[in-house]
Amino acid sequence: MKHILIMLIGVTLLCTPAMAGDVGKLSLDDVSTLGTTIQTDLEEKTEGRASVRITTRHPTTICLGEVSGLDLANAQLIYTARVKSELDGEAFLEMWVHVGSGQYFSKGLNDTIKGASDWKSIQTPFIFQKGQNPERVTLNLVINGKGTVWIDDVVLSKAPLN
Repeated sequence: MKHILIMLIGVTLLCTPAMAGDVGKLSLDDVSTLGTTIQTDLEEKTEGRASVRITTRHPTTICLGEVSGLDLANAQLIYTARVKSELDGEAFLEMWVHVGSGQYFSKGLNDTIKGASDWKSIQTPFIFQKGQNPERVTLNLVINGKGTVWIDDVVLSKAPLN
């Protein structure tokens, strides 16, 4: 009887899920604790009435939007924007292309903005092969660091393949 009781206790312990203990907590009661703010800036701009100012305390990716209905088979898509920065780090453009059931990306790692910089154009290209046409394209700004980035004049251009 004693052996059966020990076996039952052992089986019960093995079958009981381990309880996870909290190791940290993130309160979302106040949006300022997120560390990233996105605002319209009517003063700093390159075209139109305003730019977007993004201030962050840590690396982040900002989705600027999605575009669909593009005819890009056998062409190059170029995502360009004007940016300005006051950064401890760097920022670049990132484009996610949704083709069929796949997702592919282009990161403008060779065309970045760093430190304190006045307005400049940066870009990232994506080349579509014959028969490829995107269902949608997602446009991001990636900030690797902390500080402020302004973005304005976002343009998508189609160029023939060479």
